[in-house]
Amino acid sequence: MERRKIRAIISGGGTGGHIFPALSIAGKLKEANPDTEILFVGAEGKMEMEKVPAAGYRIIGLPVAGLQRKLTLSNLALPFKILKSLRMAGRIIRDFKPDIAIGVGGYASAPLLWTASRKGIPTLIQEQNGFAGLANRILGKKAGCICTAYEGMERFFPADRIVLTGNPIRKEIVPATAEMKAEAMSFYGLDPAKRHIFIVGGSLGSRTLNRSVMGWIQAGCPGGEDVEIIWQCGKYYKKEVDAFMDGESGKVSCGCIVRHYDFIARMDLAYAAADVVVSRSGASSVSELCAAHKAVIFVPSPNVTEDHQTHNAMALVNRGAAMIIHDTEAEEKLMSAACTLVHDQDRIASLENNIAGMAHSDAAGAIVDEIYKLI
Repeated sequence: MERRKIRAIISGGGTGGHIFPALSIAGKLKEANPDTEILFVGAEGKMEMEKVPAAGYRIIGLPVAGLQRKLTLSNLALPFKILKSLRMAGRIIRDFKPDIAIGVGGYASAPLLWTASRKGIPTLIQEQNGFAGLANRILGKKAGCICTAYEGMERFFPADRIVLTGNPIRKEIVPATAEMKAEAMSFYGLDPAKRHIFIVGGSLGSRTLNRSVMGWIQAGCPGGEDVEIIWQCGKYYKKEVDAFMDGESGKVSCGCIVRHYDFIARMDLAYAAADVVVSRSGASSVSELCAAHKAVIFVPSPNVTEDHQTHNAMALVNRGAAMIIHDTEAEEKLMSAACTLVHDQDRIASLENNIAGMAHSDAAGAIVDEIYKLI
């Protein structure tokens, strides 16, 4: 049944982990009523300013930025950027007249949601991680609803406003069928008779994962004689990895095929090809791996606030749904563990079964239900 037309602002971004859920929510709102008007608000210079228009939505950028951990001159400008962003958020709300403001995390969500709540606009927070950040903990005190992906979030938010929805993900991420797996083998030029590992460091890449793979290649790919690798190294590291793979150090001597990419556009096929996935444990990555029913080794990034990636990973590890190797141990242990796991089909089956039980099939739809309740 078609719902009434609304006007919604969706704010946040910074990484694919914030942008893809935001676009999923927008898509579900459009399914509910194609005439619904959606405006995105992001942070200037961040990837949402490119990805959102490419998906067909209008976006306005705020000058807001994050506090740098090191003492830098940019920190001195931060209060002025915040004040300017708050003024801009006020104008955006006045001009667009939203029925609701939705925050998905990232720099831009804080000034927009704070201003919206001050003006009496209903607000909804989509908290993707198992450990809520400071901004969302503050905003959550006034939010009408907090949609979470993990249980036990009452320690961060008012219990009566929490709804466990899961994280919205791209609709094409589903458990692989035989047809998908065959398409994936063809798409990536892989041998179906081999074992396959997909290594993904998030939308920007991971230096730790890259060094782990390069060190393993230099050592002669121990344990990888019948393994093929799909490796997303990230756009920031593509030149470095290209140079390594083109040089003598990158010559794979054990017969293992390693295919590296700066960005994987067909994630559905990369997951379908993989017997084992090695991944950071950002919220969207975790949710996609649950939806794809994949055996995974998480390497949480230490460069995130409140160490939330470790909290995300441990929520699965504690239920036998994933393995974990800490960032400081990855270069020494990661590829050995991945090669051992990819040959252990009983362990893979157990991990796949357990992670499937943690999937939320239609998180974006559940969030849209909460949006309509609020307005």
